[in-house]
Amino acid sequence: MRILFVGNSFTSRNNLPGLVKGLAGARGIEVEHKLISAGGASLRQHFNAGKALDEIAGGGFDTVVLQEQSTLPIKSPDRFRESARDFAEAITAAGASTAFYLTWARRTAPETQQALTQAYGGAAVELGATLVPVGMVWERFLSQYDEPALHDTDNSHPALAGSYLAACVFLIALLNEDPVGIDVPVKGLDPDTAAFLRQSAWDICTDMAA
Repeated sequence: MRILFVGNSFTSRNNLPGLVKGLAGARGIEVEHKLISAGGASLRQHFNAGKALDEIAGGGFDTVVLQEQSTLPIKSPDRFRESARDFAEAITAAGASTAFYLTWARRTAPETQQALTQAYGGAAVELGATLVPVGMVWERFLSQYDEPALHDTDNSHPALAGSYLAACVFLIALLNEDPVGIDVPVKGLDPDTAAFLRQSAWDICTDMAA
């Protein structure tokens, strides 16, 4: 599966695409990935810059994962939806499918998760895209557990545990695979913690689907 990730540091931090590739490989799925990322970039900035569109048009990707600037869907959902439509049009024209990487609220503002969920979820429904509900899984996890910390010390970006939990959600939502039982070491992440995060991702996603 060839995946193009378009986003910013919420995608690049801790090499999320690489974590997804490692999990997928353990399930016999070879993932080739490319990342177009710029610090704090919005989808509109990526669209106007042209690099992402060039990759979509000529890259032969199966799926393009879109990640908006972390607070823009809260502050300006209409602008997000407009950018999502423009990208989805280009992705469909290239014969690929669109997926939205639903991100999480800042640790100091958990009440904003609802707006993020509504914006991304609405775009996915409107455009017939896949929703990778990472923020929803984070929200459920944080309501149940204090450890491991998912946010980094800035209360915004993901800690390694947060990125790994996100990768598990990608495996479930995008690749339709169960992460439980995968035993691929991740540098910097205790094996027991990794196993707990894999199980938590599966349990939460299964419960949400039901």
